[in-house]
Formats: sequence, structure tokens, C-alpha cells
Amino acid sequence: MLARPQFRPLPRSFFDRDPRRVARDLLGTILVGRDARSLLAGRIVETEAYLGLNDPAAHAAAGRTARNLVLWGPPGRAYVYFIYGNHYCLNVSCLPEGKAGCVLIRALEPVAGLERMARNRGLDLSALRSPAQLRLLTSGPGRLCEAFAITRPRDNDTDVTDRDSHLLVAPNVSDDLPRPRILATPRIGITKAAAEKLRYIIKDNPFVSGPRS
Repeated sequence: MLARPQFRPLPRSFFDRDPRRVARDLLGTILVGRDARSLLAGRIVETEAYLGLNDPAAHAAAGRTARNLVLWGPPGRAYVYFIYGNHYCLNVSCLPEGKAGCVLIRALEPVAGLERMARNRGLDLSALRSPAQLRLLTSGPGRLCEAFAITRPRDNDTDVTDRDSHLLVAPNVSDDLPRPRILATPRIGITKAAAEKLRYIIKDNPFVSGPRS
């Protein structure tokens, strides 16, 4: 398990770039959720880039609205939305303030706080003995938000670059991990701009939510 003092957030400048670069570079970094009782952490293994006004699949394509306002603000803010009437999705804003872009975090490899994640998901951790079973915790945008108890009312517009934030993104702190092999594929579950290869995964990672190769 990774110790709490090791987590220092990525700087805002990391997110102040093209979402395609951010989406690739987020692979292998650590999403951290914490409160007074527990710390949750998962290695990001799958992302999708959304490019703003010129991307028909992006929420920002319709222009600035009350729902997507975070996308137009400073980079490094959590954009959380509710989908299909049953789960939340976590994105992080990119590009300078006034330009909309974001990265959807699609899957995590659990690192710390697995028991709490399982409780949040309504699962019995003792029954999850293999990666194929453990992926039920955080494989998919809805699952990972449920595992981390991420909601729009609490977490939308959270600054993930703030070291005191309850939700942040930190660099990988493990020295024994090889450099990830990254693949780009079409995004999942969209009908517009569906052929664009803007989904990024760590190749063959068992916690990726869709095709792994």
C-alpha cells in the first residue's frame, strides 16, 4: 500500500495542454481520493480525450452551458456528470481557461483502499481473488466513480492539482513499474466522431474496461 505522504499532485501546467497529450501522459499516474477515515488510490490505465468545440462527441460541442461550465474554466478541475440515469463519470479539464477540453478517466488499477472501494461498490473483497475479479472495482468510468464515492454534487469543479484536495491526481511513485506500452483506439460508447483514435490504454492491462490490444 502506498503511504499518504507520498502523494503530491501533478501541477496545473500538466493539464494546460492538448487533451490528447494529457490523456496519454495520465496513463500510469495515480488518482487519489481521501477523507478523515481512509485513502483510496488507483493507477490510471485507460483514458479518452475530448477536444472541445470542434469535437462532436464532446459535451463542449454545444457551447458553454450550466452543465459543462467547468470545461471552460482553469485546467486541472474535475468535471463530473451523470449518465444513463445511474452512474457518474469523472473527467479533468484541459487547455487554458476559456478553451474547453477534457480527459475522461475510464479505468483504474486499484492500489490502496481496496476494502473501502469494495464496500462502496457493494462487493465482498474476499471474493475478488484474481485481476479478472478485482477489475469489478474500478474497470469502467461508472465503477471507478462508485468505488471512490465520486458524485457531481460533491466533486464537480474540485481542483485535482491542490495538495489539500480530497481528490487529486499524483505522479506514479513506484520505481519498479516498466514504462507502459500505450495503444490508441477509437473511443467507446459514442456515435459521433466514433472512428477517432482518442482512447488511450496501457496495453494488455487486465483492468482496462474495453478491448486491451
